[in-house]
Amino acid sequence: MSAHLSMRSGNPVLTEDTFRVPRVRSADDAMTIGGAVNKTALALLILLVAASYTWNLAPGDPRVAMLTLVGLIGGLIAAIATVVRKEWAPITTPAYAALEGLLLGGVSVGFEARYPGLVSQAVFLTFGVLGVLLLAYRSGMIRATENFKLGVVAATGGIAFVYLIGFVMSFFGAAIPLIHGSSPIGIAFSVLVVGVAALNLVLDFDFIEQGAERGVPKYMEWYAAFGLLVTLVWLYLEMLRLLAKLQERR
Repeated sequence: MSAHLSMRSGNPVLTEDTFRVPRVRSADDAMTIGGAVNKTALALLILLVAASYTWNLAPGDPRVAMLTLVGLIGGLIAAIATVVRKEWAPITTPAYAALEGLLLGGVSVGFEARYPGLVSQAVFLTFGVLGVLLLAYRSGMIRATENFKLGVVAATGGIAFVYLIGFVMSFFGAAIPLIHGSSPIGIAFSVLVVGVAALNLVLDFDFIEQGAERGVPKYMEWYAAFGLLVTLVWLYLEMLRLLAKLQERR
C-alpha cells in the first residue's frame, strides 16, 4: 500500500489522525472489516432497543422529554469521550448508541405526533440508503477517489457552517428558511443535505477498509462502529426533516 494513502473522511470523528495508533504485533489482535461490521450491527441493535423504549411512551408522557434531554447531553459526552480516548471505544460506543437511541426515540415521537407515518418512512429510507450504498461500494460501482472525498468533505463543511449560523441566529429569534422552511428551496436544501450525509457513508466504508489494512488495534473496530453510527444518526435526522417538509407541502 502506498505510503501516501489518504485517510480523509467527511465524518468529523473519522479524520486523518484517527488511525494513528500503535500497530499490533499479532493479526489476531488487529482490526478487521468483519469485526467492524459486527460491532456496528451490535451498536445499531443497542440504539434500536433504546429508541423503542422512548418510542413506546405516550407522546404527552413527561419521561419522553426527560429521556430525550438525557440522550442529547449524554450522547454528546459519550461522543467526546470516544474521540478523545479511542481505546475506551468498546465501552463508550455502546453507551453512545444507547443514549442516541433515547434521543432519536424522543425526537421520533414528536415527529410522529405531528406527521403520522413519517417515522417508519424515515427508518426504511435510512436503512435502504445504507444497504444500497454498501452494496454499491463493495461491488466497485462507487469509488472513494481523492476528488470524490474532497467534494464530500467540502460539502459537509459547508452544511455544518450553515447549521452553525442557524444555531447562532436562533438566540436572536431568527432562523434560516433553508433549514426549517418547506419552500421548494428549503426542500432542495434538505435533499442536498440527505445526499451529502449518504455520501459520507461511502467515505466511512473506505476509511474503515483502509484502517483494517493498516493493522490497527482491535478496539478500533468499536471506534469504526462509532463513526458509522454518527453518520447514520445524522442521515436519519435529515430524512425526518426532509419528509416533514414534503408533508407540509401537501
